[in-house]
Amino acid sequence: MKFRIGKDLKEKIEEIAEFVMEVFEEDYYLLHPCRDFLKTDEALRVRKSDRFYLTYKGPRVDEETKTRDEVEVEVKDPYRTLEIFKRLGFDVFAKVSKLRRIYRLGEFKICIDDVEGLGEFIEIEVEGELKDREKVLNLAEDLGLKDPITKSYLELILESNVNTNHV
Repeated sequence: MKFRIGKDLKEKIEEIAEFVMEVFEEDYYLLHPCRDFLKTDEALRVRKSDRFYLTYKGPRVDEETKTRDEVEVEVKDPYRTLEIFKRLGFDVFAKVSKLRRIYRLGEFKICIDDVEGLGEFIEIEVEGELKDREKVLNLAEDLGLKDPITKSYLELILESNVNTNHV
C-alpha cells in the first residue's frame, strides 16, 4: 500500500524499523507494440537500482491495495535489455526516478520514496498471498495512515502536469 507521507511519520519509521539501505532507482517503462498496457492495467519495466531488473506487473487484483501478480528477473545490463525490446517493437515511453530508503519491520518492507516530480510517499509491502494484505492494512492503520493511493508512480506522473520524463 502507498500513502503520502509527512515528516512526523518519516521520523517514526526511522525509530521503529530497521534501516536496510538507500538506493536511487530509475524505472524505464515499455509500451507493447500490439497491446495497450494502460487499458489492460499491466506494466513492463526495466529498473536500474543497486542491481538491474526486468519486471512484468499484471493487473491489480483488488481495488483497495496495489496488489498485483509480479514476475521479476535480474538482468546484467539494463541498456542491452532495453535494446532487445526496442528491436522487438517495444518503445520506452517514460522514466520514473526516485530515491528510496528501505526499512524492515518484522515481515514488512517499508519504503520511503522521494519521487522526482511527485514528492514523498511511503509504501508498505509484505510478500505472500492476497489474504496477507490484511496485515498491511492493520500496520497502516496502526501508523495512522489513511487514504491509500492505488495508482502507480507512473500513473500519478502521467496524470499530473509535471515533466513526465518521456524518453
